[in-house]
Parts: sequence; C-alpha cells; structure tokens
Amino acid sequence: MTVVIAGCGDLGIEAGLRFAALGRSVLGLRRSVEKLPPEIAGQSIDLSAHVPTLPADTSVVVIAVSPDERTRDGYLATYVDSVRNIAAAIERDCAAAPRVIYVSSTAVYGVSDGSWVDESTPATPASPTAIVLREAEALLLESVANSTILRLAGIYGPGRTRQIDRIREGNETLALTPYFTNLIHRDDAAAAIVHLATMATSPASIYLGVDDEPADQREVIGFLARSIDRPVPPPKADDGANDGRGRGKRCRNDRLKGTGFSFVYPSYREGYAAVLRGLGTLHR
Repeated sequence: MTVVIAGCGDLGIEAGLRFAALGRSVLGLRRSVEKLPPEIAGQSIDLSAHVPTLPADTSVVVIAVSPDERTRDGYLATYVDSVRNIAAAIERDCAAAPRVIYVSSTAVYGVSDGSWVDESTPATPASPTAIVLREAEALLLESVANSTILRLAGIYGPGRTRQIDRIREGNETLALTPYFTNLIHRDDAAAAIVHLATMATSPASIYLGVDDEPADQREVIGFLARSIDRPVPPPKADDGANDGRGRGKRCRNDRLKGTGFSFVYPSYREGYAAVLRGLGTLHR
C-alpha cells in the first residue's frame, strides 16, 4: 500500500521517511525529485498546473504543499489548484478511497485578541492568503472522502534558525505588549501526520497541530537569548503606534492529544533546546 506525499519539502520528506520506516512504499510529488532521499520514490510535477498519476494501491495521500510566493495568486495556485488536481487524480487513479491528510494553517482563524481557539472556533480568516487557505480546505472536504485537515501552527526545527539569527545579530526587539504565538516542532508535525494517517479509527475532519504551550513571543525571545548567551533584546521604541497585530491567539491541542498522540517537544523550550544542540536534519 503506497503513501503519496504531495508537496515533498522539509515537512513532507520527514513524514515520508517516517512512513518508510514503518515499511510503507512512499512516493513524493515535487518539481525537483533529485533532492529526495532514496527511501522516497519521486514523480516530478508542478501540482498547481498538472494532475499527477497516483498508484492504484494508494492508501494515504498527504498534501503538504508550500507557496513560491506569499501573495493571494501564489496561494491560489499552490493550494486551491493543487487540491483540485490531486482530487482529480484520486478519483481517476485510486482503486479505493485513500485517507487524505491536508496540511493547513492556524492562520485560518482570524483571532487577534489573545483568546483561546480550538476546532469548534469558526474559521473566519482575516488576510487574503488565509482566505485562500480556507477555500482550499473547503474544496478538499467537499470533493474528497476520508479527508482530514491538520491546521499547523508556526513550524520550527532543524535549520530553521531565523529568530535565533536575529537575536545573535542584535536585530531583534521585544514587543511592548503580549503577543501570543503558537508553535510546533517539525518532527512533531511530521509525527502527527503519520499518526493521523495510520490511526485504527477514522480521524476527525479537523485537528489543530500545536504544542502544549501557547507563549508570549517575548518569553520565547528571552529564552532564546539566554540560551545562546546573548542579552535579552530591548523593547521596541514606544512611538504610540500600533503594529496592528493585536494579541494573537492561543490554540488548544486537546483533540489531537485525545487520539493518543504525544509530543516529543511539548513546548518551545524542549524544541529549541534540540535545535540549538543541532539535532535533526533540514530536508531541502
């Protein structure tokens, strides 16, 4: 039984390697298949423009695409057009309906007052790109049976050191007011994909993929600064202006954990400690 990873970048490759370790045959769909590890077979394709060819025995499809450009048009091509083409391939090629795991984002919740969010919270996106993400979710749920949406928070992990680099270079500042951020380590995100795809019972249609601890971004920055022996960055200059971000949101992971899933990195502290120790590999 074949697992298809549609959009086989860093997260998709990590998930694919985990499926392969379970003895599954894995096919990765991406433009540059020469970058795939030997455990993952490749099909070179632009999913936004073409319908892929799927093995008849496909039992799982993971959709983990990422946009080339962060514009509304870029998101439409990457998410909506890709979902439409993958749905067509599933209907045409698969002998039986596969279980489909679609990686989306907590950005579909247009919440910015610091309140709590879970799967029952209405997804009312506030930005043009988040509106497209929600459109792609709806298209998938309407057109493909056995589909599950995994709304991931901000992914960090091996090689994803932008925040650390800013602190090290002295280019980071602290906000004057709390701003809640939600995170998930790349390895936990990949493990969640595999977990939902291989559950004995059918998963629900929507899960939030976030760790146990939404955190004030100032706390995260302070933790990282102390971890690399740098001064905690100074507060931003108070010019009376509001950056428009509000207070963010705090996402719950109760539904995901209720399936029996457990986190290797339950908070940013354990996860970033692993990053700073150089654990793991960034897949290109």
